[in-house]
Amino acid sequence: MKTDSMTGSERRASIALAGIFTLRMLGLFMIYPVFALWARRLPDATEFTIGLALGVYGLTQALFQIPLGFLSDRLGRKHIIAAGLVVFAIGSVVAALSHSIDGIILGRLLQGAGAVGSATLALAADLTREHNRTKAMAIIGMTIGVSFSLALVAGPVLNRWIGVPGIFWLTAVLALLGIGVLYGLVPKPVISSVHADAEPVPALFKRVLTNRELLRLDFGIFVQHAILTASFLSVPFVLKHAGVNLHDQWFVYLPVLVVSVICMVPLIIMAERGRMKPIFLASVAALGVSQLLLLLGHGGLPVVIVALLVFFTAFNLLEASLPSIISRVAPAEAKGTALGIYSSSQFFGIFVGGALGGWLQGVWGLTGVFGLCAALAGLWLVVATAMRPPVRASKSGEGGQYFPIHK
Repeated sequence: MKTDSMTGSERRASIALAGIFTLRMLGLFMIYPVFALWARRLPDATEFTIGLALGVYGLTQALFQIPLGFLSDRLGRKHIIAAGLVVFAIGSVVAALSHSIDGIILGRLLQGAGAVGSATLALAADLTREHNRTKAMAIIGMTIGVSFSLALVAGPVLNRWIGVPGIFWLTAVLALLGIGVLYGLVPKPVISSVHADAEPVPALFKRVLTNRELLRLDFGIFVQHAILTASFLSVPFVLKHAGVNLHDQWFVYLPVLVVSVICMVPLIIMAERGRMKPIFLASVAALGVSQLLLLLGHGGLPVVIVALLVFFTAFNLLEASLPSIISRVAPAEAKGTALGIYSSSQFFGIFVGGALGGWLQGVWGLTGVFGLCAALAGLWLVVATAMRPPVRASKSGEGGQYFPIHK
């Protein structure tokens, strides 16, 4: 008899795989709030190369995650995930040992090449029944969000104790712990197969890449993570100029993140009750407003705190909403493909945000970075205005087909 509840094995597998994501994402994000200030000490560093070092892992992540997912179909999920974590750990060690920005760029490239996201989600699909797969993905998704918040707070604290090289060493250790979790806690699937609702299918690429609604969402996640990466090239300097030294900046991030989550919850409830499009558009606009506040008022701490609160509330809401909208818009048989392309767009945005943001900071300083971010948010708002408000189809409709709330 089929039950809607997850079995103990499904829960353990989902939590363990979420743990692997957490260990990996903590390492990636802990350097965000500290790297730009620290990297200026390197003798060969420029604003552009600092931005490139921060974002370049997104390039190899975008290039490798889907191919490695395909390879896991042939060679086994665990083998590919373990190999990817080893490559990620090696990249972290290269960055930790480097005394030049070029060495750190190489290390970050290697970190991104250990792209195990698609293979990990495919393994989650292997270990869960179809009607419980969404729950497993939700568990993984929530831990990624929590990891990001923890990393922003932990980064400045750890920087005081062990410095940025120490954070890279810790990142390598966390990756190796992920391998231990993989083989010690994650069950071995009875059979591995392609799950169209959880992983990309090459035959469906054209269908997904010609869907205007999905392309709008892909553009959105690209812009969102370009803004995130570019912003963190400048936010540490803004806080420093406002009187908060690098080691103490977690005192700002922690309450801002907590309050942003509190503010986000009622907005998500409103969105799920039929106000998705206006809440979504307001959040995109809020991203732009936060950048304008940083642009116009980056000398005073109260303005900076308000700007960060607006930014993280909008960012977290959009980060939670976008995958949900993708799942509703994409045809059921192409959901995994849509999410794979969406994820690659996200990582490519990280790369472009770091490289372009670094270049602009070198040419026009903080004004150039925040001006770029505000412009990107404005462009996204224009693109998103034409989106069709998604709602779940009725049971009588075709699987995966969704219709707008308003014509």
